[in-house]
Amino acid sequence: MFETLFTRPGILGRYRAAPLLDERLSYLEHCVRGGAPRSTLQMIAAHQVSLVRLLDLHEGERVSVTRVTAAADRWSRPGGRQSSRPASPKARQGFIAHAERWLRFAGLLDEPAKARHAHAGEVAAFEAWMRDERGLSEATVFCRLYVIDRFLDRLDRRGVALAEVGIADIDREVARWNARDCSRITILSYAERLRTFFRFAERRGWCTPGLADGIMPAQFHPGKPLPKGLDRDEVLRLLATSEGDRPADVRDRAILMVLVAYGLRSGEVIGLRLDDLDWTKEILRVRLSKSGRTHLYPLSRGVGQAILRYVRDGRPRRPERTLFLTLNAPIRPMTRSAIGHVVRSRLDRIGITGKRRGPHALRHGTAQHLLDHGLSMKEVGDYLGHRGIRATSEYARVRLGALREVADIDLEGLT
Repeated sequence: MFETLFTRPGILGRYRAAPLLDERLSYLEHCVRGGAPRSTLQMIAAHQVSLVRLLDLHEGERVSVTRVTAAADRWSRPGGRQSSRPASPKARQGFIAHAERWLRFAGLLDEPAKARHAHAGEVAAFEAWMRDERGLSEATVFCRLYVIDRFLDRLDRRGVALAEVGIADIDREVARWNARDCSRITILSYAERLRTFFRFAERRGWCTPGLADGIMPAQFHPGKPLPKGLDRDEVLRLLATSEGDRPADVRDRAILMVLVAYGLRSGEVIGLRLDDLDWTKEILRVRLSKSGRTHLYPLSRGVGQAILRYVRDGRPRRPERTLFLTLNAPIRPMTRSAIGHVVRSRLDRIGITGKRRGPHALRHGTAQHLLDHGLSMKEVGDYLGHRGIRATSEYARVRLGALREVADIDLEGLT
């Protein structure tokens, strides 16, 4: 490994002779698999040797975060890293980050255990019920657990046990979301997740009966118009920001085209794989994140060309079958937040404010565009993968030919 990073015999000897050789090499190989460039590997190797020297580390010795910070302070001073100048704050923070990641990977970082509420067993039972008995999707399970864990964390900090929770405690938490000026849909979703958990808790005898029925979110009128999405001019301006040859532009254009053409959720975009593209039949296979079912879309010319260019010219040469990958090391599949960042950062470039600013803005824009072209609510719901007009009934089955017509309408002016 070191022979591929350094050429001077003196440096090679020093790196081989330093303690924790196996631990250092193992982490460097892990970084290579993650796609780290040679310059980054050289920096990591140098930080490893500096940390070992500054802390006089030995086999099996665990290191606290405080000791890492103290080592970084010494490393940052003149002479601490074979330089007469002090290190910049950014360089010091980089040293700490590399050191902690390596020690954590090697199992040598002594981190304080994160405090968690006292109801981990109850939450685990709730999770098993959602997965095994309800068959809910991973995305739904994750969102519900996220809300419940943080709700119980706040109760713990106030010294309130689950068995002692009253409706006033729940109202206090719902009111916090109102105070944050969240949308009606967000507050409704939060209250519904709490209601589902407390209904389950009531059946198990963990809390006072009747709490679930008492959870009253802000009034919500489902008949009101959909949240404002992007209009067609704004969509075209957004796509224009990706008309470059940089790898980021090539990748982001493919992502934006998929979002605009099919109105996919960010979780569905990150779930796309190379195998989901049937170039012969011109079909895109999408796993719907909320139901786990598979939806077939016609692979339109514009979307196909954008994806093909990305695969050929922008996608890192990696063995992963996930379609969209990060561009910087460590190379890995993109996350929902990364997809959101792509959309928001490019909306910033064209000055779009006062509207939804994530991938769902494009989903709402797609729905509105299809409605404007005369499609019924059911047809739009079929195209977007809804469970029906109100997302509660079974998925409708539509002919692929009809979807092709919808795709052609939706991509009007985008190819």
